[in-house]
Amino acid sequence: MYELLTGPALWGAFVIAVVGLVMRTIFYIKGLSWKLDRVAYRAHPAAGAKGAIRSILAFLIPFGNHSWRAKPGFTIMFFVFHFGLLAVPLMLQGHAVIIMERFGIAWPTMSMASADFWTVAMLVAAAFIAMRRMVLPEVRIVTDAKDWFILIVSIAPFISGYMVVHEFGDYNFWLLAHIISGLAWIVLLPFTKLFHAVGFFWSRAQLGMDFGIKRGGMKYKSFDW
Repeated sequence: MYELLTGPALWGAFVIAVVGLVMRTIFYIKGLSWKLDRVAYRAHPAAGAKGAIRSILAFLIPFGNHSWRAKPGFTIMFFVFHFGLLAVPLMLQGHAVIIMERFGIAWPTMSMASADFWTVAMLVAAAFIAMRRMVLPEVRIVTDAKDWFILIVSIAPFISGYMVVHEFGDYNFWLLAHIISGLAWIVLLPFTKLFHAVGFFWSRAQLGMDFGIKRGGMKYKSFDW
């Protein structure tokens, strides 16, 4: 079972994810309409590119814009959650060995102590985000079952992985649960809100081009996001 899940199933999950993400990206870009959006995307490429880059960086850097600075607690939890969600799976030594064996790709890894720290930090941040969804009316009203499903799918590989590493309970059960939940997360990337892992860059670029071209970006040196 292990060989099947880390071999053909892993290959299949990556193929589905990559093809799906590429297709959704194509549909997103083809769906842009300068007439509808009233943004001359092609007529002013320099101003558009500048605005796109500024928009992306403003939201990639903690406290890099007014929205992040207005909610410092949420901002910290948001970045801890997403850093752990991406860094631990990519840089965990055990995962790197599998990727090297299956795909022939190598990259730097983190120590087990660092992986443990970021796993726990990510789960704490996830609990904070969950409580925020339940407590704040303005967040609760826009949160539905799909949002809870995505949160559960995202933390499941971390909980099961932590159980595997520290050998709590049935090792084989948690190992299979870890692999299956991880594959599920990869497969769901193009089909759920997890698409924002890639779609974030396209949507922020679009908004940045809007501000960079139409909303004063070509006239003034700076503007608020």
